[in-house]
Amino acid sequence: MIRSNERKRKYRLPLFCLVTGLFWFSMYTYVPILTSYIESLGASHKMAGTIVGSYGFVQMILRIPLGILSDRIHKKKIFITIGLFFAALSSLGLLLSNNLSLILIFRALTGVAAATWVDFTILFSSYYKKEETTKAMGTISFFNSLGQMSAMYMGGILADKVGYTSTFALGTIVGVVGIVLSFFLIETHEKDAQRITIKGLTEVITDKNLIYICLIAVLSQLLTYATTYGFTPVFADINLHISKYQMGTLTLLSSLPTAIASIVGGRYYARKYGERKVIICGFILVGIFTAVIPFVKHFWLLLLTQMFVGFGRGLSFTMLLGLSIKDMHLNKRSTAMGFFQAIYGLGMFLGPVIMGLIGDFISLDQGFMVLGIIGLLTGLLSYLCIKESTAKINT
Repeated sequence: MIRSNERKRKYRLPLFCLVTGLFWFSMYTYVPILTSYIESLGASHKMAGTIVGSYGFVQMILRIPLGILSDRIHKKKIFITIGLFFAALSSLGLLLSNNLSLILIFRALTGVAAATWVDFTILFSSYYKKEETTKAMGTISFFNSLGQMSAMYMGGILADKVGYTSTFALGTIVGVVGIVLSFFLIETHEKDAQRITIKGLTEVITDKNLIYICLIAVLSQLLTYATTYGFTPVFADINLHISKYQMGTLTLLSSLPTAIASIVGGRYYARKYGERKVIICGFILVGIFTAVIPFVKHFWLLLLTQMFVGFGRGLSFTMLLGLSIKDMHLNKRSTAMGFFQAIYGLGMFLGPVIMGLIGDFISLDQGFMVLGIIGLLTGLLSYLCIKESTAKINT
């Protein structure tokens, strides 16, 4: 039995990281070209924004119920497998249909898949000590970003060489591989773990610090899904006339700094400076380098802005992810994470929709400047709302 447990410990972290990367890879192969692809089928900026944003809307609805259910049955692994199933199914649906209504439905199914991210984060953090929560979140966020980054880069190459729909096929295949590997993940069981109660749920959703963190996360996701995963590629396509391959490169060089920031932020910066300062610096970077996008006239300059935006996003969001569960009792962590992820799903939905409306009725240029200001104001909000005591690392 001891030898069996040792073998499990040796492979559970690498396997989990691999499954995490495949999960996000399967959902992000087509992200760099999705908005342009939808508009090529005749959709307006508003319609394209609604389809892209449906991903966040569905997460907003499902993540709290999934978190509560997970805490009640103390099972995480099954939800991870279900998430990978829906990731593969949504990619397959996008591959087989070019009808805008069906594309909306299958894009929404990607949100069903992403709603299970609650269980990824909680199961992975259970492999670490409580005081290492931020470190755990930094590590899993790195493989989250790595999966997204490699998917978007490969997707951009495929879209350029083969066509838009090849990206959906790649996502389907990778999702199926992830499903198979998920069967070998290790479930953890807490001794004497208690089921979440109505009282416990009320304590979670009325926690003042968690509410502040959630509101800041909404603005973080609004910025990300309005720009990097929404209309920055459209801006580059219209104003800089870039290729599909360059779209993939653009998103790659935004995601790579995010991955790096997730690791260094969670493991080093938070311990040295405190999470609040790291979050503030992250939003300052996002705000400044989003606001300057309309003034960019060369592709290499746009790449530079996205590298700074990506690094800032990685710093701020990794800290928020860790803080959302850091001080929660073990039997409330899935519920807290579900609440956190459900609330920030609102930003995923509103970001593309708001940017699409601004693009249709005013211009995308003004939209980027407005979002830049929002980024800076979110940094100020973080300073005012996140307490130093909340932001300290236990060592």
